[in-house]
Amino acid sequence: MSKDKKLRSTTNYRLTLVDDDTHDELWMRKFTKLNLIVWIITALVVTLALFWCVVALTPVKTLIPGYPDARTKHEAIQNAIRIDSLENVITKWELYSENLRRVVDGQPPLKIDSIMTARSKAKEMSEKDLKKIAAKDSLLRKEVNAEDRFDITSPGPKSLPIEGMHFFTPLKGVVSQGFTPAIHPAVDITAPAGTPVMSVLDGTVISAGWDEKTGYSLMIQHENNLISVYRHNRELLRSQGDKVKAGTPVALVGNTGSQTTGEHLHFELWHEGEAIDPTRYINF
Repeated sequence: MSKDKKLRSTTNYRLTLVDDDTHDELWMRKFTKLNLIVWIITALVVTLALFWCVVALTPVKTLIPGYPDARTKHEAIQNAIRIDSLENVITKWELYSENLRRVVDGQPPLKIDSIMTARSKAKEMSEKDLKKIAAKDSLLRKEVNAEDRFDITSPGPKSLPIEGMHFFTPLKGVVSQGFTPAIHPAVDITAPAGTPVMSVLDGTVISAGWDEKTGYSLMIQHENNLISVYRHNRELLRSQGDKVKAGTPVALVGNTGSQTTGEHLHFELWHEGEAIDPTRYINF
């Protein structure tokens, strides 16, 4: 009985190709069940290996939905570079804003080189030191946010040259005294008392108060290193730190201070620390 089972287990099979007309044997292959299983497994492994090579090593993989192609990878790298560049620009503007605030407040400016060096060394500090720095940074941010209304920087695009800027007329009236660089670096415009005085550009009020000689005076910082000055007012409508828009009232015409002989506006325009003739850019 066992002998018969052994014979059945080693039974051979034959696969033959025969010419139907001549009955000649063209091809013949003998195999067993074990050989057939091995051939099938080998064929599957080879097929899967070839399929993986075609998908992984040829451009066919880009046809798979969701697979990133070369253009997508290139755009991702470019976006990462842009983000890194924007972070550097934002850091520089934050330092510039902080230094500008310190200069306005009369404090010594920060040294940018030392700050950048400290930031590079921060990576080597212990976690405890980083927590201390983070706490100090939070306090500094709160202080900066509390004083943000005095920030005179503009987040907008770069300014145009003075010749290309549009100035609003601060006061319509008669120019009673013109601009003289050494003697009278301003123009005087006469108008009835109480007439509104307008801001010539968008900006931030950096000074507003009383002066014995010039009375109620107002100074506004604009972009492009421009400062406009309004003196001898009867009343000031804005306070230090206020943001103003071009063409909005900032004061009322008056006759205050010892250096005045009648109701008028004493208007000055300064660019990069130098007085300029307002009549070159404004029609009064």
